[in-house]
Amino acid sequence: MVYGVAYCLSSYEKSLSSRGFDDSKKLTPALRVELMQKMCSSDPELRSNVGWAVRMMSARDISAGMLRPAGVGVYNLNAQAHDATIELIREVIARGVNVKEIFVDTVGPPATYQAKLARIFPSCKVTVSKKADSLYPSVSAASVAAKVSRDYALEQYFKLAGSAPQLKGDSIGSGYPSDPKTVAWLRNSLDEIFGWGSDARFSWSTAAEMLKKEGESVEWPEDEEGHVDIASLMLSQASGYTRYWFGRPPALEDLS
Repeated sequence: MVYGVAYCLSSYEKSLSSRGFDDSKKLTPALRVELMQKMCSSDPELRSNVGWAVRMMSARDISAGMLRPAGVGVYNLNAQAHDATIELIREVIARGVNVKEIFVDTVGPPATYQAKLARIFPSCKVTVSKKADSLYPSVSAASVAAKVSRDYALEQYFKLAGSAPQLKGDSIGSGYPSDPKTVAWLRNSLDEIFGWGSDARFSWSTAAEMLKKEGESVEWPEDEEGHVDIASLMLSQASGYTRYWFGRPPALEDLS
């Protein structure tokens, strides 16, 4: 998962709409890359008026949070998304940007999320809504930055992993469970024993169900009763060779 932030002068935000920014899912990969290049270097006006940043969360890290033991408490995906967004906003403010308004595409109920952000950033006017990346140009720019960064990171990962052919065209899809390309990629990449590498999130119900149905089931036998407790061997005082397998220390030999 990749979360993005984009910021600009309030007076410049309307200009972003005329530059072609929109919900990244509605844009072609080529157009997303073109817009990203403009923000980074090729368009002096965009580069001087728009700042951006992203935060990447690996599939392994997300799963580690969601599959934590019950005693520790599950760190669900919504909470991880909220924290990533909050840190991005804090980092922008830490750079000296005078943030007055915050627009966020919701994760979970908009009203609850908006109230949470308003408590954390009391000096800012906060707006959280569904499809914010289609409604607010700054969120659209953040969406483009996040999607292009995600695609590039995946491309580099698979090149290093030696499985770049799986990424021809847009074969991996959007990463959403409703995307047949993503589901097909999961199925074609499935190892019947180990599932997937660190590129897939095992806590994702789509992956968990696929592994359960199409992977090999493994039975783990219970420990046999009456087994020798290794700890008791190391701590026993009954005989020297169980505690001191390398021989009794001289001090103990003198006491014999």
